[in-house]
Amino acid sequence: MMESGKDNGTKLTGQRRVGLLYDERMCKHENLHDGYHPETPNRIRSIWNKLQSTGITQRCVILDAKEAEDKHILSVHSKKHVNFIKKISSESDSRRLKTASKFDSIYFNEGSSEAAYLAAGSAIEVVERVASREFNSAFAIVRPPGHHAERDEPMGFCLFNNVAIAATYLLEERVGNMISTFNSVFTKSFWQLICQLLYFHRHLTVVLPCLTARIRHEFGSFYPASDDGFYTMVGEGAGAGYNINVPWENGRCGDADYFAVWDHILLPVAKEFNPDMIIVSAGFDAAIGDPLGGCRVSPFGYSVLLKKLMNFAEGRIALILEGGYNLDSIAKSTHACVEVLLEDEPIVGSSEAYPFESTWRVIQAVRQELSCFWPTLANELPQKLISQIAPPPHTLISSSDSETEDDKGRQNSDLAELLQDVIKPLSELKVDAGKWGVRCRVGHLGPCQVTRRVGGPQSDRDSCWAGPERTNREARSSWLMRSSYSRSLG
Repeated sequence: MMESGKDNGTKLTGQRRVGLLYDERMCKHENLHDGYHPETPNRIRSIWNKLQSTGITQRCVILDAKEAEDKHILSVHSKKHVNFIKKISSESDSRRLKTASKFDSIYFNEGSSEAAYLAAGSAIEVVERVASREFNSAFAIVRPPGHHAERDEPMGFCLFNNVAIAATYLLEERVGNMISTFNSVFTKSFWQLICQLLYFHRHLTVVLPCLTARIRHEFGSFYPASDDGFYTMVGEGAGAGYNINVPWENGRCGDADYFAVWDHILLPVAKEFNPDMIIVSAGFDAAIGDPLGGCRVSPFGYSVLLKKLMNFAEGRIALILEGGYNLDSIAKSTHACVEVLLEDEPIVGSSEAYPFESTWRVIQAVRQELSCFWPTLANELPQKLISQIAPPPHTLISSSDSETEDDKGRQNSDLAELLQDVIKPLSELKVDAGKWGVRCRVGHLGPCQVTRRVGGPQSDRDSCWAGPERTNREARSSWLMRSSYSRSLG
């Protein structure tokens, strides 16, 4: 058991006071029926081992994990859901397995209930410690993640919505403005409960890229395959304008793409909003090598993004771990962020690359959509700026004589990723209907239905989209539609 509030023999005078929270009990939640499942206990173990091996834990204050109280979880989740998660670990293994199969990308075992309560309670703990000014900032290294959990059911590896619970707790205890940088569309389900929050709600990874990351949307075809992550979904009622989606059109977005979004959307809004505190739903599935996110944010990139956020709210930031499934990347990226919290310089790296053309297109669309809520976004970006672009994702592979062996290895990996992007969906197509095309089911660790018509006259291709119902998708501008089809149809 860790010693709560101890300084580990290291004087913290002259530097920021940073809390770290980790508890091995959260490793008890494990998929015993699939040894290759990406949401594994080794995710947080790899992070903790990295922080210990570099001595960074000696420069922070180690906090005890705490189980959340039902009354705080009930501010976000239904009583039925809370009771379900509380009791699931006491069920037989066969019953747990059968129950899990009814949900999207979920598993349970004997340690699931305790881990879920610890993750939610630990989120509350670090947020409260930072809000009370006991710490300048803090990082909760928790699992299971929470950003996909809905009010009435678990989803996408997530049991309780940890950050939503912590944010709601804080709003009930302390009144103030906060920025909550989320990475998943499903946190939007709690918007009416915490509409006083400003959401930087990015779809594919991200807060921070957000640390997390799902910012990837790809016109609703990327998990969880819905319209909620589209940029026109800006919130409702009192929350209108506070739900900010930046929906990548493609994968492989890297540091330059995220820097551009930060500089031209998120940071201008943050400056106008003037938060008292920032809560980061810190997912790293946008990191280089992540098997699910498909993006390329480096540890350097994460450190720069966090450093930019440190300019707000006197640097009072609480980070709560979400996704990220490449053990090396998640450990290095977390380490880079904790160094920033301690006010070290960002790790060595380069930011000379340019964003994709599609990134600038999305940024401009988001700015235009939100300009009526945030006047700071009303001005058009200079043509000189948006003309600085990287080659399209499918042209990034070259064979220069000056390449290093590492570069060639990365390119081979890139090629494998690109081929996988094409081959895997095709292998999972299931012909259903259509004179001019097919209905297809694209698996993503769960029952995610993606429908797209392929082929037929040009007019059909320009006008149709996924599925027979286009009610919510008609808001998409025609240039986005044409852009999507030009890529998907070659």
